[in-house]
Amino acid sequence: MPQTRVRVTGGALRGFQLAEPGGARLRPTSARVREAIFNVLATRIEDAAVLDLFAGTGALGIEALSRGAGRAVFIENHRSSARAIVQSLARAEMAERGSVIRGALPGALDAADGPFDLIFLDPPYDSEQGLPTLSAVGTLLAGGGLVVYEHRSRYNPPERPLGLNLSDRRVYGDTAVAFFVALEGE
Repeated sequence: MPQTRVRVTGGALRGFQLAEPGGARLRPTSARVREAIFNVLATRIEDAAVLDLFAGTGALGIEALSRGAGRAVFIENHRSSARAIVQSLARAEMAERGSVIRGALPGALDAADGPFDLIFLDPPYDSEQGLPTLSAVGTLLAGGGLVVYEHRSRYNPPERPLGLNLSDRRVYGDTAVAFFVALEGE
């Protein structure tokens, strides 16, 4: 099955085509879902520090940079995907605002220099690392920050993973997006 070409949907890089990782089997966030996510996040993007986990093509983090985020850190385990993100950042002339950490999650979180205003978490739908990673990201979240967790729509994420509280959940066909905020006083 050929890869779908992934393009930035808004901001300064609207229409920019991301580099395609060779040999990687990815399920990039669809343009429709990305557009919906960024409509929800509109007021949170400007100058935000962003962490894009299970980054794949880097679509969510690069989209955030295109829309005004200050910096983005991408964590991706697969070599070809990490390389493609580096290529996309360079071609978009955003290499100074983005960095890529290659490593498996949740362990690779130790290399992330937080805090982050927005954390995108888009694990493979059948991954066993999604929930442990969700439970570990609260310590990297800035005050007032938000975790955006993309998952299969028939899966219901926990309402209160460690340090977080589910504030909203939206369904887009087979995909759902859960929005988590830091618990007060934790």
